[in-house]
Amino acid sequence: MNKKDIKILLVDDEPDILEIVGYNLTNEGYQVTTAKNGVEAVKKAKKEKPQLIILDVMMPEMDGIEACEAIRKIPELSATIITFLTARGEDYSQVAGFDAGADDYITKPIKPKVLVSKVKALLRRLKSEDGAKSLVTIGNLVINREEYKIVLEGNEIILPRKEFELLSLLASKPGKVFKREDILDRVWGNEVVVGGRTIDVHIRKLREKIGDDSFKTVKGVGYKFVE
Repeated sequence: MNKKDIKILLVDDEPDILEIVGYNLTNEGYQVTTAKNGVEAVKKAKKEKPQLIILDVMMPEMDGIEACEAIRKIPELSATIITFLTARGEDYSQVAGFDAGADDYITKPIKPKVLVSKVKALLRRLKSEDGAKSLVTIGNLVINREEYKIVLEGNEIILPRKEFELLSLLASKPGKVFKREDILDRVWGNEVVVGGRTIDVHIRKLREKIGDDSFKTVKGVGYKFVE
């Protein structure tokens, strides 16, 4: 996918952020749309269907967490990457963001060139997995990698992108223990720094949706998918 075809939705209630970050991303060749609050963000996300949404947390009318949750309920945006851009770096805020369906977390202030580099790293995840099987069936679970959806016991479930990629990775080799560092590298990418609790949060959400017995924690090592 060429840069000119990639749509980025930038959401922040600070005009300076919208102007500076928007300018740098546009200068890189991306299509950039802006919104100044969560309500506007959800409306523009539905209309524009961006590949990436950069979302501030603290905003009027509807905050970033609420906006992220609303966007994740829109089926056609299930594969959209969402990253929070915020000055709040506390663990609880990050966990809340991941619970809402965010893929990553960028703390500001951040230099424009560094942000552009982060954006490029995030967008590399859009590359299609041409060599991977598009449809994987394990028992009563079907994973459709092309449409980013799963079917469990005949019921279709739309997962946030990172939850889907984590499930897809673990289920690619049932019984294999994936080390935490390998999971972070293959699902989140080593260019993007995420908190140590990131994997745990996503595994907890998958257990709630897929079933607790499907995932086994290997203490001090990582996780595996159990058939």
